[in-house]
Amino acid sequence: MQASSVAAVSPASQPISQTTSARRWTVEEVLALYEMPLMDLIWRAQGVHREHFDPNAIQRSTLLSVKTGGCSEDCSYCSQSARYDTDTERERLMPLDEVVAAAQAAKAKGASRFCMGAAWKGPKDNDLDRVLDMVREVKALGMQTCVTLGMLKDGQAEKLKEAGLDYYNHNLDTDKDFYGQVIKTHTHDDRLDTLDQVRDAGINVCSGGIIGMGESRKNRAALIVQLANLPKPPESVPINNLVPIPGTPLADNPRLDPFEFVRTIAAARIAMPTSWVRLSAGRQAMSDELQTLCFLAGANSMFYGDRLLTTDNPDVDRDDQLFARLGVKAV
Repeated sequence: MQASSVAAVSPASQPISQTTSARRWTVEEVLALYEMPLMDLIWRAQGVHREHFDPNAIQRSTLLSVKTGGCSEDCSYCSQSARYDTDTERERLMPLDEVVAAAQAAKAKGASRFCMGAAWKGPKDNDLDRVLDMVREVKALGMQTCVTLGMLKDGQAEKLKEAGLDYYNHNLDTDKDFYGQVIKTHTHDDRLDTLDQVRDAGINVCSGGIIGMGESRKNRAALIVQLANLPKPPESVPINNLVPIPGTPLADNPRLDPFEFVRTIAAARIAMPTSWVRLSAGRQAMSDELQTLCFLAGANSMFYGDRLLTTDNPDVDRDDQLFARLGVKAV
């Protein structure tokens, strides 16, 4: 790929190559990637990355919690579950003007996608109507739009599509075999059902997972396989490194080996070559050097802004300085 064609990638671009492999991955194949010498794995992932993306371009998304706390689900990692005693307070759905102001500020700082999250099992129709207004107004700013609202009912994905939604986030979180150890109030198949509705409505899928929840390496490999083997791989794949939240069942989980996180990024890049692979929760605790290693392993998207839903994120000045030091550009 010549440098001139790479430079032609637009801020809201899709990968340079839209050709996706029809192969179906096995857990054994992805597990073999994890077990490669780290330098060989990164070399292979970087090669795959360069076939499909500008290696010096990072997509930046800003995430805003538009409705915080009080969720009825029991996700063991989540500060917003009403079942756990955390510092997160329950808040009502934000007014439209405040959401638009936050999106304008995010755009001014260099984010190209604005993601809105609500702590629901799934949206009620009257709540969805208010979110549709948010999507329309943010879309009118010229930003890509994304929402994460929980599990959808029939017809809701179509309404989001009509409002101009670009991406719907619904993470698989973890391997199907490990899922019941983290979440019991709904199933892995429930999540897949929502992803099917999103895909059928013509909305881009944003789906990834969280690592460091006590799962095995085989569980991590299986999660990547389950994402890669969807009828069409997600256009965006957020990889979260668990942030242990006091008051949740996973509060005392030991921190994951950073190199295991890098291996997960690399395996995701190889298995899903045309997806945006995003550094998501947990980046606040990562050094600049570790983030750079993740970029080298194929991560090319990040959450940008001082706050995620309920956890801290590196401030924008630190990220801007890192981009300048690395000579990478935001898209």
